[in-house]
Amino acid sequence: MKNFIMKNLFGILVLSLVWLGCSSDSAKSRLEVRLTDSPGDYEEVNIDIQGVEVHRSEGKQTSGWISLDVKKGVYNILTLVNGLDTLLGSASLPSGRVSQIRLVLGENNTLKVNGEIKPLIAPSAQESGLKVNVQTQMSSGVTYVITLDFDAARSIVARGNGTYSLKPVIRAVTEATSGAIHGKVTPVESLPAVFAIAASDTVATAFADSLGFFLLRGVPPGTYKVTFDPKTGFTPKQVDNVSVTLGNVTDLGEIVIN
Repeated sequence: MKNFIMKNLFGILVLSLVWLGCSSDSAKSRLEVRLTDSPGDYEEVNIDIQGVEVHRSEGKQTSGWISLDVKKGVYNILTLVNGLDTLLGSASLPSGRVSQIRLVLGENNTLKVNGEIKPLIAPSAQESGLKVNVQTQMSSGVTYVITLDFDAARSIVARGNGTYSLKPVIRAVTEATSGAIHGKVTPVESLPAVFAIAASDTVATAFADSLGFFLLRGVPPGTYKVTFDPKTGFTPKQVDNVSVTLGNVTDLGEIVIN
């Protein structure tokens, strides 16, 4: 057998940032954690996932660990190849800087080697979790993918007595996969629905809040027309040629509705 050549055991964390408002107190993000893998030399690598947490570092009032709603269980990550992944958990949390991700493992971690199941001992993961530095500033409305590169060549250690231990070496790579559009409408009483439209397809929808702010989230890169459908008594409006780029929030500024 090769010298434990495996990469990306814990593949892809997808961070989908969902806009729930425009003030700093109400801006929220939707976080989804997904698991994937690339092929390796083992027959099975079974990881007992019992928790996923993220750590924010936006000042004393908002710092700390936030637990996701996780699908606990044992995952044979070698089945998650060729673009397949699985959702581990999700949560709504304030947008801002995510400094770390922590994976909490249970005791039922195993390898299958030459047809035989072997325990995979991971004491530190069960006690304090697998901590991975991220240090990524998340903008409201932008979707991110964080790939956790789990290097088994350095992380799975064969002991002399025939057992295996897990001493994780994990690298995080962050990539933005969408952009967003925001702005403010006046007068605030118009309370329009806002649409991002490409050709004849509505890609994203939002509503202006009580202060007039709006944000269209998760918009793929491209050029859009943004339409405003206000309350009765106000005239609909359209802004053409709005450009959206990866990882950026396009600011339309103030939109006046008559």
